[in-house]
Amino acid sequence: MILTPEQQALLEGKEGEIMAKIVKTLVMYGEAFGATRMVPVTSKYGHTVISFGLEVMKPVYDLYDKLIAAGLPEGQKFTADPKPLDPRVPSSLLDDLVFKKIMYTQQKRYEEQVRKLGITSDDDFTCACYLDQVGNTPKKGEVLSWAESSAVVYANSVLGARCNRNSGMLELMGSIAGFVPEFGLLTDEGRKATWIIEVKCEKKPEAQLLGSAIGMKVMEEVPYVKGLDKWLGNELNDEARAYLKDFGAATASNGAVGLYHIAGLTPEAVELGESLIAENAQVYVIDDAELQRVKDNYPVIWKKPDAKPELCFVGCPHMSLQQLKDWAKAIQEGLEKNGRRKVTVPTVFTAPVPVLKEFEQTMEAYYLKQSGVVLSYICPLMYMNNPLCKKKAVITSSNKLRTYTSARYYTEAEILAIITGGAK
Repeated sequence: MILTPEQQALLEGKEGEIMAKIVKTLVMYGEAFGATRMVPVTSKYGHTVISFGLEVMKPVYDLYDKLIAAGLPEGQKFTADPKPLDPRVPSSLLDDLVFKKIMYTQQKRYEEQVRKLGITSDDDFTCACYLDQVGNTPKKGEVLSWAESSAVVYANSVLGARCNRNSGMLELMGSIAGFVPEFGLLTDEGRKATWIIEVKCEKKPEAQLLGSAIGMKVMEEVPYVKGLDKWLGNELNDEARAYLKDFGAATASNGAVGLYHIAGLTPEAVELGESLIAENAQVYVIDDAELQRVKDNYPVIWKKPDAKPELCFVGCPHMSLQQLKDWAKAIQEGLEKNGRRKVTVPTVFTAPVPVLKEFEQTMEAYYLKQSGVVLSYICPLMYMNNPLCKKKAVITSSNKLRTYTSARYYTEAEILAIITGGAK
């Protein structure tokens, strides 16, 4: 690793022992991946994946205290993943006991720490920090120091920013130091596609299902996707961005994708076209039958596979404003069609606090609340980490939530039919 004189001085203790350790950690991180230099972090905000106060992570919170005491994060701006708890989300007394007395015992301590680190309000807790209402939206070419797989893949792919899939704490260290090791998705070569995905479906593929299929096939490599223009067009409008948000989250969680290119749509694909495709790229053809095969092979790990759904989560990653409006309309129409007034399964829609505030000013929000749907800022994954949830029949349209928990995946159309009483 070749450091600049300024970086070398930090490593040697110019700004104290804690900063020296941060730089040493970043150097070791970079050298493990073959990086030969550091590059400046140019984004205004950082984003941290840690949003929860788990007892087993006390060493992390001890480290936060050291960073705060040293004054290093002063002036740093960042967002964080969603909080793990919300009293509005359905839970039993036993659930609450496990959450508060066993699992998230450090939550109060953690939230006090992040306020000192620079998070100013609940508006800053979301996995979809890049949405306009939240404001942590990097520009094309900006270098980030983020962690959170769904946010990183969105920033790289839809916004054209540059960020590796960092782990928790490393992302904060990069933001504090102001530089990160250059390797992987920070390089032109690392952003080339080693897979060509040919989408040959007869109907619009479900975003979460298509992303899942691609993620499981290419794993951590970069795919160049052809054929989606038939449904998404060539404009990054609200509909396309929402689709790619959910698509990318599935590629990142069902595989380890940190960047994808969509022909004619995402910034680098528009600018560079097929020159982004590396030599000898492999080809994966996806049609309706292939997506059905992928879906049919998802394991059902409910204690009783034929159990009646007890809880439904939609919004992992967090929903956009337009998604909330579209779902509200679809639920209203579904309930009217089936002669019902309320959803038949306790249902939670999750979104960033600023999005929820804006949505609550609309008529769609009134109709949604009348239907019994709960609006929350929670992280469904953190809720589902409660071991008691393994005994519950939880359904979701999120392939990320399915992958990491016992929740069972259904397409959006299937979820809609189930919760409005139209499923047979």
